[in-house]
Amino acid sequence: MHLFTVGVNHTTAPIAIREHVAFQSETLEEALRDLSTHGVREAAILSTCNRTELYCNTDDPQKALDWLAKYHQLQTHNIQPYMYTLPSEDAVKHAFRVAAGLDSMVLGEAQILGQMKQAVKIAEHAGTLGTLLHKLFQRTFAVAKEVRTTTDIGASSISMAAASVKLAQRIFGNLHGLHVLFIGAGEMIELCAEHFATHKPASITVANRTMERGSELAARIGGHAMLLGDIPDRLADFDIVVTSTASQLPIVGLGMVERAIKTRKHRPMFMVDLAVPRDIEAEAAELDDVFLYTVDDLAQVVQEGLVNRQEAAREAEKIIALRVDNFMHWLKTRDAVPTIRALRDQAEHFRRSELEKAQKLIARGEDPIAALEALSTALTNKLLHGPSHALNQAHGDNREQLESLLRQLYQLHHD
Repeated sequence: MHLFTVGVNHTTAPIAIREHVAFQSETLEEALRDLSTHGVREAAILSTCNRTELYCNTDDPQKALDWLAKYHQLQTHNIQPYMYTLPSEDAVKHAFRVAAGLDSMVLGEAQILGQMKQAVKIAEHAGTLGTLLHKLFQRTFAVAKEVRTTTDIGASSISMAAASVKLAQRIFGNLHGLHVLFIGAGEMIELCAEHFATHKPASITVANRTMERGSELAARIGGHAMLLGDIPDRLADFDIVVTSTASQLPIVGLGMVERAIKTRKHRPMFMVDLAVPRDIEAEAAELDDVFLYTVDDLAQVVQEGLVNRQEAAREAEKIIALRVDNFMHWLKTRDAVPTIRALRDQAEHFRRSELEKAQKLIARGEDPIAALEALSTALTNKLLHGPSHALNQAHGDNREQLESLLRQLYQLHHD
């Protein structure tokens, strides 16, 4: 079994790269099944706004990287400089750190754990989660729980949603009297909507692909709902726009924003694009009176409160180091399984062979005691022949090492 993690995240690549290797949740099962036909025995894909990672059981991680590029119709050499390939122990440590929130843009954030659990559930449904990855993620979730319950890693954590509110307040001050538009109705938008709603803006509107899903969220936060198709005609009505969808193409284009600003007579518009790939064309940030932020731009805000969590992070790292050692011990014992199985199979073959001979002797009327004596002697000789022969053939240091090993294996003591 060969464990690898191949990925890209917010520390190794800008959003312009990450958005090209992101996956939609609706296509993950299909992607995993396709990956499993490219020399990867087990696989799970974690794709969020900050990372795309392939957890694999494969002999050659380059196959996973080549597949990722091909799947997204990219050239491998264009994304390889931003990618990391973590083998074995490094991959285990990375998984534990990600789940515990130590590798997130927001140190200690809890949302990534739910995203990882969802990725595992999809891999299970796709049939690409075998013994190795199942055990890895089982341990990963246990470690994340241990870190959360024994340290203060989540204390004073500023989420992306809270950071969006803080930035809006820096531009507008009080949010009373402002009109807020949320594009999408997923988990991230729901979190943002809840944060903004507590500041009692003049109105909240949720735009979504389906009216039903948008209306459900709008009802919970005391807002209104509309369809994505209504945005071009309504965009100018909103002072704050927060978007996070799974669209592969921008929903809000440069021209749409230009028309909205003109209609607003250049009153400022604050926009937060939390989607990867991005929902708002990047060029919109160059317009006067438009304040556009992406997930990468929020990094400075979310670092607030970091000092309070750094000590907890150090405690978490100690826990993770210990749990990594435990997992690697399990992995090494798994590597020995084929040898143990072969040893037991050989011993069982010897046992059955000598038992059959003893049964035949007894059936012919031979003394049972003598038959048992012959059985035990023959079985002992067969079991000890290999080690004895190897020891007799060994010389010098090899003989000393083998003799020491045999004494350890058979618990022998010097006279």
